[in-house]
Amino acid sequence: MDIGSRDNLTLAPPPRTRRGRVLTWLVTALLLAAIGAAIWLWPAHKPAPTAASRAANAPVPVLVSAAKQGDVPIWLDALGTVQAFNTVTIKPMVDGKLLEVDFKEGQEVTKGQVLARIDPRTYQAALDQAVAKKAQDEALLANARVDLARYEKLVKNKYTTGQTADTQKSLVAQLTAQVEGDQAAIDTARTMLSYTTITAPITGRAGIRAVDAGNIVHAADATGLVVLTQLQPISVLFNLPQQDLAQIAAAMAASTPAPVLAMNEAGPAAGAVLDRGTLAVLDNQVDPTTGTIKLKATFPNPKETLWPGGFVRVRVQVSTVHDAVTVPPAAVQRGPNGDYVYVVKPGDTVIRQVVAVGHQDADTAILTSGVQPGQEVVTDGASRLSDGKKVTIAPAAGQPAPPPKTPPEAGKHKRAS
Repeated sequence: MDIGSRDNLTLAPPPRTRRGRVLTWLVTALLLAAIGAAIWLWPAHKPAPTAASRAANAPVPVLVSAAKQGDVPIWLDALGTVQAFNTVTIKPMVDGKLLEVDFKEGQEVTKGQVLARIDPRTYQAALDQAVAKKAQDEALLANARVDLARYEKLVKNKYTTGQTADTQKSLVAQLTAQVEGDQAAIDTARTMLSYTTITAPITGRAGIRAVDAGNIVHAADATGLVVLTQLQPISVLFNLPQQDLAQIAAAMAASTPAPVLAMNEAGPAAGAVLDRGTLAVLDNQVDPTTGTIKLKATFPNPKETLWPGGFVRVRVQVSTVHDAVTVPPAAVQRGPNGDYVYVVKPGDTVIRQVVAVGHQDADTAILTSGVQPGQEVVTDGASRLSDGKKVTIAPAAGQPAPPPKTPPEAGKHKRAS
């Protein structure tokens, strides 16, 4: 070997001694022992499950309801305004002093009842004058007729000319027309005199009096004396979207009038039925500004629970669906792929079921597919559910808790009916 040449210099590994081999085996054995101990002790050092993980795996408490099948009325809901069946503002038709007011504010008055009286003396005098004028003209007419009869006899005997008889005949015609005019004047005066006694044109309730006795009233007064409103029956006006026009028209064309409910809109008794009536009028055009159509319903209002100007919730029945499968509206959930419900399966697990909703209102959802009668669907607690999730059925408000289920080893799970 050429020691002076670096390119040819090669370093040989140090000789492996017995002591080195022993140390290598010892280190390897220690490492293997440590790994085995770690593997053996690993289950004992697993972290305890957290409260969040325990809550995620716990059954979800839910409320359920069984799908039902039967005939379901289809109701359309709206907000309505109560309107008096008839409203009349009582105004004087002649001028004069108001002598008396014969009604009390808020009183129920009947048709033809005297409400007030105006001083009649001026109008009574005008009537008497017209009667006297007629009597005067009737006397002149009677004398003219006698003279005409005489002239006609003289003409026949040629003691006078026919011109004289014709002139007398014309006078009789004039006086006859004058008497008829006098009768018209009498009728006018008698009518004006009758206006001094103000009577109720309808049966209804009197409002607040606007004029007191002793004031001078005029036919041109804008306010009038009082307003009468007819409360029995009574009307309710409400609007519905034009999309419901076909159903409403079909209900109007039916032989039986469509039933309508008037319900309390707010307050402690919200939703309570105030009265039951029928659909009476469907307006002849759709309002282009709102896209709605106006309707009127009539109610008997025997207890006067409906009052003019008040707001009520209106429900009109337009049809009935027979043998429909229904669930509470709260059971229907909305998702990106459509409507669905959670159906409770044996073993208290749930499955997400896509459904088709035929009609839904505040009380009922009609399902045309997806759920069979008798299946239980989740009505509360669906926000925490997913397919296969374990649930525990909680009792509804006011209902007793279901009895505990038997352990799995004692038999199959049974749900209390």
